[in-house]
Amino acid sequence: MDLRKVKALIDLVEKSGISELEITEGEEKVRISRNATAAFAPPQHYAMPAAPMPMPVAAATSGASPAALPADGAGDDASTQAEGQTVKSPMVGTFYRASSPGGKPFVEVGQTVAVGDTLCIIEAMKLLNEIESDQAGVVKAVLVENGQPVEYGEPLFLIG
Repeated sequence: MDLRKVKALIDLVEKSGISELEITEGEEKVRISRNATAAFAPPQHYAMPAAPMPMPVAAATSGASPAALPADGAGDDASTQAEGQTVKSPMVGTFYRASSPGGKPFVEVGQTVAVGDTLCIIEAMKLLNEIESDQAGVVKAVLVENGQPVEYGEPLFLIG
């Protein structure tokens, strides 16, 4: 579209009482919008939160005692070694214990798992990512409720 046409359209919008004009010529599209109150409105500033809010870990409902689990995710290596190793979330997403709603969970507390066994699914950006065990052992605790959002590095399972 020619620049002269665009300028003429801007003048037309300014002189008329319309607030918006949209014109399409072939594949080209021009939208001219006039907001009379914008000149008098004070600028708006938006503040972003300084840090994301931590998600509560549902350790109390999983059957494991809260004293045996690390409180802040970092935890003591000694207490983690005594109880087992934690499997942490490799991404941000939604935690699912089974492949379908109402389906059988991939693993249960007390079940023996081998390296490479699927533990859960984390849905991220509409993609279902299978999370596999990186160690062999017995599932001591499931630290997240089904359908809960999880953060990167958040403990998911305790395997001993």
